[in-house]
Amino acid sequence: MSIELLTVLIFGTMVFFLFMGLPVAFSCGVTGIIYTAIFQGPSAVNIVPTRIFGLMVNYLLDAIPLFILMANILERSGIIEDIYHMVYNWLGWLKGGLATATVVACTMMAAMAGVVGATEVTMGLIALPQMLNRKYDKFIALGCILGGGTLGILIPPSVMLIVYGMVDNCSIGQLYAGAFLPGFLLSGLFIIYITIRCYINPKLGPSIPKEERMDWLGLFKVLTPIIPAAMLIFLVLGTIIVGVAAPTEAAGVGCLGAFLIAIFKRRMNFKSLVIAAENTIKASAMVFWSLFGANIFIALYIMVGGGDFVSGMLLGSGLSPWAIIWIMMGILIFLGMFIDWVGIIMLTVPLFGPIIRQLGFDPIWFGVLFAVNMQMAFLSPPFGFSLFYLKSVAPPEISTVDVWKSAAPFLALQFIGLVLCMYFPDIILIGPKFFFRGL
Repeated sequence: MSIELLTVLIFGTMVFFLFMGLPVAFSCGVTGIIYTAIFQGPSAVNIVPTRIFGLMVNYLLDAIPLFILMANILERSGIIEDIYHMVYNWLGWLKGGLATATVVACTMMAAMAGVVGATEVTMGLIALPQMLNRKYDKFIALGCILGGGTLGILIPPSVMLIVYGMVDNCSIGQLYAGAFLPGFLLSGLFIIYITIRCYINPKLGPSIPKEERMDWLGLFKVLTPIIPAAMLIFLVLGTIIVGVAAPTEAAGVGCLGAFLIAIFKRRMNFKSLVIAAENTIKASAMVFWSLFGANIFIALYIMVGGGDFVSGMLLGSGLSPWAIIWIMMGILIFLGMFIDWVGIIMLTVPLFGPIIRQLGFDPIWFGVLFAVNMQMAFLSPPFGFSLFYLKSVAPPEISTVDVWKSAAPFLALQFIGLVLCMYFPDIILIGPKFFFRGL
C-alpha cells in the first residue's frame, strides 16, 4: 500500500473517531494501536507501553501539573481581582479604560500562571459584569477578555512551550525568552484597537465618572498587588531565563509562592486547596492523555514512512521556504479549529521540526511562531476553548453567537501579530540572543 493511501487511511480513521465523539487522546491512541497491529503484527503493540513510559518518566513534564496548580491557587487567592482593581483605577479615566484594564490584567496574569482557562473564567466573572453595568458595548467587553485571556498560552510560564520544547528537543528557556515580546506585542495590539475604537465612538467604552476616580494617594495605595505579583514573576521566570532553575524547579517554587500569597491574603482554606488540587488533576489528565494518545499515533505514522513522505512532499515541491512556512501555518490554523493544542503539537512538531531545520530556519523562532498560531486556535470556532470558557460564565442574555462575533476582530489582530513575528524574526529572537547567545 502506498504511503499516500496510508496517510489518507490513517488520518481518515482518526477523524472518523473524532466525529464519533471520542476525545483527541483516544481517537489518536485507538487509531495508532489498531494500525500498528495491522501493519506490524499484534506483537508490535508491545511498543505502545514503551512509548508511553518514555513520556511518563520525562522530568520536564512535572512542570505541567505544577504550573496548573499554581494557576488554580492564584485563581482562588484573590490576586487577580486585586490586579484588576488596581489597573481599573489607574486606567478607568480613559475611554475604553475598563477594557484596556482587562487586557493589562490578563497580561499580568499570563506572566504569573501561563494557563488560559483560569484567566478567562476569572475575568469573565469579575470584569465582564463591570463593563456591562457601565454600558460598554458587549462585543468590546467580551472580546477584550477573549483576546487577553489567550495570552496565557504564549507569555511565559506557558505550559504549551514546555510541551513544545520537550517534543522538538529545543531549549525551553530560549522559548520563554523568545515569547515575551510577541506576547506584549499582541497585548499592545489589543489595547490600541480598543482605544482607537472607543475614541472614535465613545459610546462603545465610556470612561468612569470623575466623582468615582481616585486621587493620587489612593492610586498609589492600590499598587500593592504589584509587589506579590512581581515577586512571583521573578521567582518563576527570572530563575528560568537567568539559568538558575529548570522549568520544573521554577514551577515548584512558583506553587509555593502562590500558596504563601494566598495564605498571606487569608483567601486559602482547606476546601479551596482541595478544589484547586481537583481542578489540577482534571486539567493535567487531559494534557497527559492527549500526549500519550497522540504520541502513539505519530509513532505509527513515522514508522510507516510518514515523516519522510511529508518532508519529501514539502521540500521536493519546488516551493520557496517561505511558501512552505505559510503552508505549515495554514495547516496549524485549520487543525486549531478542531483539535486541542496538545494533540496538534504531538501530531505536527515531529513532522515539521526536521523540515524547519533543513530549510535553515531557527527552531526557537518557529516554536514561538507555533505558540502565536495556537493562540488563534483558542478563539477559532467551532471548538475554540476560550469561547466556551467565557460563555460558561457570561450572563444568560449573552448568546454563543455574540461570543463568536466578539472574538472575530481579536482573531484578526492575532493573525496580524503572527505575520509581524514571521517577517520580523527579531521580535522573537532578540530575547534568546540577549540572554543565551550574546548580542
